[in-house]
Amino acid sequence: MRVGIGYDSHRFDDGRPLILGGLEHPGEPGLAGHSDGDAICHAIIDAILGAGALGDIGTLFPDTDPANEGADSIDMLVEAMRVLRTAGYRVVNVDVTVIGERPRIAPISAAIVDRLAPILGLVQRDISIKGKTNEGMGWIGRAEGLAVLAVAGIDDEPG
Repeated sequence: MRVGIGYDSHRFDDGRPLILGGLEHPGEPGLAGHSDGDAICHAIIDAILGAGALGDIGTLFPDTDPANEGADSIDMLVEAMRVLRTAGYRVVNVDVTVIGERPRIAPISAAIVDRLAPILGLVQRDISIKGKTNEGMGWIGRAEGLAVLAVAGIDDEPG
């Protein structure tokens, strides 16, 4: 068993749709970023790659590569999973905490879990998506953006 941690943060951008966990969430400002800004997927990518000592999101998808501009983070997660499996690992569980004043995560967490489960090769009970506020402190507390922490457990692929 190996464990990795991932982190990502982005400022809000009113000119973009909010994409979190591979889903668009209307009525909220989007996240600035080179790709689609999906901080949940980005943190999970870093967690699974880190657990396998396989680099990080910037190594796999450098922001200096024009091909990654506006990239769909679900496609990036699929590629990270391919790299993980090629190295002989499988994901066992993922735990994600979204830190921000908005959007409220509880009402959307089940849909995010449903979206991510088949990509990660997991069932719903093996993925946790939860939200916490920053109690009004700092840039997150001023609702200038959000941050995401992810922890992933991986193990050797059976067979």
